[in-house]
Amino acid sequence: MEPWLKLDSASADAARELLRTCCGSNAWIERMIARRPFGRTEAMLTAARDEWFALPPEDWREAFSHHPMIGDRAALERRFASTRHLSQQEQAGVSASRGHVLDALADGNRAYLEKFGYIFIVRAAGRTAEEMLGILRTRLKHDPAMEIRIAAAEHAAITERRLLALSAPTNS
Repeated sequence: MEPWLKLDSASADAARELLRTCCGSNAWIERMIARRPFGRTEAMLTAARDEWFALPPEDWREAFSHHPMIGDRAALERRFASTRHLSQQEQAGVSASRGHVLDALADGNRAYLEKFGYIFIVRAAGRTAEEMLGILRTRLKHDPAMEIRIAAAEHAAITERRLLALSAPTNS
């Protein structure tokens, strides 16, 4: 079933739960519910992006809080059960990493959280731990105003990927 059709045909409560697996911002979820029916994939993706970037940074940070830190397998198991299968697929590049890279990611994650007040958000799918570590180190140099916009754009890409995955069998 097409992802837009799955959202269009679901009850409002069921659609909310589907959308929550894509993005943890309650405001975004309600805006997406109000935009139904989508009628086609492109309309769904356009609405998702438009509504995401219309939100204030507080709502972005709410959504960020629904993600585990890159490489934090324990948090993934503990806190993020409903989206664990998605995060595991997205962070597959971390699994094959050496200990020193994972340690550096953990240190970088702590520094990022301390500097910006939210976790490091990056579209992890298809990237190695080494690539993400390099991105993290670069982004630590940004000022907060620039970084929140970059993190929001990365989150928009994650959300789009997850919306498109709604038709996958694991989400049926």
